[in-house]
Amino acid sequence: MTNPYGSWTGGTLTARSFLKPHHVARAVFHPTWIPDSLDPSVDALKKARVIAGAVAAFGVYTFVEGGFAFDEMLDNAATACVVLLFITPLTVGVMLHIWRRSGAGTVGQLREPLVRSLKLLLLFIGSALGTVAIFQLGGSLGILGSLLFSVVGLWMGFFVIAGAYRISGNFFGTAAVHRGLPPLLATVTTWLMAIPDLITGDLHGLGLVMGVVFILGAPVTVTGIALLEMGRLSSRYGIRLGAHPATLPPTPTPAPPPPPYAPNGFVPPQGGNPYVPSQGNPYGPSSRGNPYGPSSQGNPYGPSPQGNPYAPGPPPYNPPPPYNPQRPHGPGPYGG
Repeated sequence: MTNPYGSWTGGTLTARSFLKPHHVARAVFHPTWIPDSLDPSVDALKKARVIAGAVAAFGVYTFVEGGFAFDEMLDNAATACVVLLFITPLTVGVMLHIWRRSGAGTVGQLREPLVRSLKLLLLFIGSALGTVAIFQLGGSLGILGSLLFSVVGLWMGFFVIAGAYRISGNFFGTAAVHRGLPPLLATVTTWLMAIPDLITGDLHGLGLVMGVVFILGAPVTVTGIALLEMGRLSSRYGIRLGAHPATLPPTPTPAPPPPPYAPNGFVPPQGGNPYVPSQGNPYGPSSRGNPYGPSSQGNPYGPSPQGNPYAPGPPPYNPPPPYNPQRPHGPGPYGG
């Protein structure tokens, strides 16, 4: 699977990757064109929203029913796929209408990320419905066919569950359209899965109060986390859900983590030597000169204008030798 912006999976899949379905799900359902989280706090809120959504889908129902029913889970998965197939495009369509009416941008500017998100939605729904069909058809075949379908169905089951975890975080890559769409879609989806039980009065055998608490607990939690996430995006990055993506300020690129060899997270400046301080080399020449080299004041241990006081010099007096009388100049008293 490719797109004009490069490989869908980023070239991370190999033949051995298919031995681990969760690795394949990560590459397929979180493609390279989905933008990364802006900061760790937003990413932590997104993970909390995913956990709350998982509780809404499985945890509450399993606790209320008193056990885990595999056939019931398959039926719920098929129902959730149908809900996603209709509610996701409908919600995005409402937001497109709001953005178009603002006059700040057009729908055509968002065509490419919208098409990619739609492909991801259809890919996930097709995988989930295919897994349900495999498990349902496996029982109608013979022993060999049932065994083969069971192996394929287990691989697909792990693949879809891991994909659902990825999809719950990025919500079909709609962050590439607008970063406020994933929390919005998470809120709308969880409420639509809970409201039918309230309307029909299907409280799963619980009383009115306990039934309402267990049914509404998860969507209320997801909504609170989603509102906190959108508020963080608005206050820190100026990303408002009602603003057309073309009018939003450019989001900062997440800083890469420091290299593992950098001590204490210190990264040397680009183009510099990590082993030479930026203030200069303390062992190199400086403006004040080398204290151990020649200076303008001269070497205190070299010759000076006054001479070396410890070098030998002329004696204080120089008497003539006693046995070397000198001949007087000129004629003597006895003639010359």
